[in-house]
Amino acid sequence: MAQIQSRLTHFPVSFFSTVMGMAGFSIAIAKAESIYDLDPRVSLALSIITLLLFLSLTVIYSLKFLQDKKAVIKELHHPIKISFFPTISISLLLLSICMLHNYADFANVLWILGTSLHLGFTLYVMNAWINHDYFDINHMNPAWFIPIVGNILVPIAGVPLGYTDVSWFFFSIGIVFWPVLLTIIYYRVIFHPALPGKLVPTFFILIAPPAVGFLSYIQLNGDLDNFARVLYFSAVFFTLLVFTQFSKFSKLQFFLSWWAYSFPLAAVSIATFRMYEITQNSLYSIFAVILLAILTAFISMLIIKTFNAIFDKQICVEE
Repeated sequence: MAQIQSRLTHFPVSFFSTVMGMAGFSIAIAKAESIYDLDPRVSLALSIITLLLFLSLTVIYSLKFLQDKKAVIKELHHPIKISFFPTISISLLLLSICMLHNYADFANVLWILGTSLHLGFTLYVMNAWINHDYFDINHMNPAWFIPIVGNILVPIAGVPLGYTDVSWFFFSIGIVFWPVLLTIIYYRVIFHPALPGKLVPTFFILIAPPAVGFLSYIQLNGDLDNFARVLYFSAVFFTLLVFTQFSKFSKLQFFLSWWAYSFPLAAVSIATFRMYEITQNSLYSIFAVILLAILTAFISMLIIKTFNAIFDKQICVEE
């Protein structure tokens, strides 16, 4: 019993990044099903599994809060872990996208909960950044994008649900602060010591803001204009950039942060499918299928490694 309580105390909020990865994968599969007229039951099953995963993690983290509030408060004040709390609200937003076409009313509830919670998390995290007395430049890493990416994500389900002005509000927050954080991150990685191995996979998060930004901007603007192209091709460039670091990533020990690979890859896959839908250029179709195949391989690997780490008691232990 003491061992179970100890593992619960060290259950990390970053575990919700698994929901982001699985939800992104579900949405990418759904997009492929729509374009190529495939059986939609696969994406629906993945969406339900992802919802159950989210509910399970929510119950476990709630038990952690009830058992050891100090551990949760410690994470809320941690210079790195604080950025992972918005994975909870982002998970709700992604689940609303997953459920949008089959369960619109349920998607609406998830979207309202997700946007409300994410606004709270964004304000909390940004206040912590502004009023801190313990951050330094070495704490900066791509995970700091997570609170920002959630804002950019809002219009994808928000516009179809009829919340256009609210969607513009959240999109504006994300699109303004994305280049600010990008500048700081490049300053950090160029002029200061390298990121610790545990955080190296977060470099994949660089892909997410422009890829998600492209999808949201298309929803809001309704057309593929020059700004949309800038967002999409920025995402493609960041994808190529992180893949040039593959030899470094392949040597890393497995951490839960490896799930940082999943959602950004899903985002650029979905964005590429959307480019094919709009342009009907077969090159985008080929690229999207390749990205989806890579994403599928990554998700499969992450699931296996995560279960192995859980059974080997390498996760939910004191750092």
